[in-house]
Amino acid sequence: MPSESFLVDVLNRFIPHSLGAIESLNLSLRLHTSSQGAQPMRILINDELCIEGNSNAFTNPAIEAGVIHCRSLLEFLGLASTAGRLQNRTRRRQPDDIGIEHFANANGALAYVSPIQALSRYPGEATEAEQALLSVFRIANKGLAHLTSSFLASPEETRLLEIASRGVPALIVSYLYTPLGLPAPM
Repeated sequence: MPSESFLVDVLNRFIPHSLGAIESLNLSLRLHTSSQGAQPMRILINDELCIEGNSNAFTNPAIEAGVIHCRSLLEFLGLASTAGRLQNRTRRRQPDDIGIEHFANANGALAYVSPIQALSRYPGEATEAEQALLSVFRIANKGLAHLTSSFLASPEETRLLEIASRGVPALIVSYLYTPLGLPAPM
């Protein structure tokens, strides 16, 4: 069992960091879909030009990092992709894995978020919500963790990933922070 101070760090530092990466993912996806290819980009730090190039220098790594953070938080909630369906994990893979079940409120330990609960937070069709969350696992597994011949990025995959980038933070707030009586991280 992780220490209380470590769990506080998870709530106050690690998860907010992941949510920031997911926010950058969402921004990058919107920039990617709203422009006609890579656009000129300049990054200033303390009003000094430090990086000059095209927008892919920001959007590509932001998308990749955001996908990995989305997957991490879905797994934290107890969700997995099994045979093309959103399922609950049967167990944590490693003894030092941290999950939602390590946190408790007055009613006891928080439980894995069920696929039904996860899909119910989406205002649209449940099948679209499931495909959006599954796209996170698919892209992380087939496109980022290792390259496979079955990975093909598409506009539909981009659309689903954008949906997931809005949904995962909502799940974290609804099923972790709210039950703990904590405000959503900024």
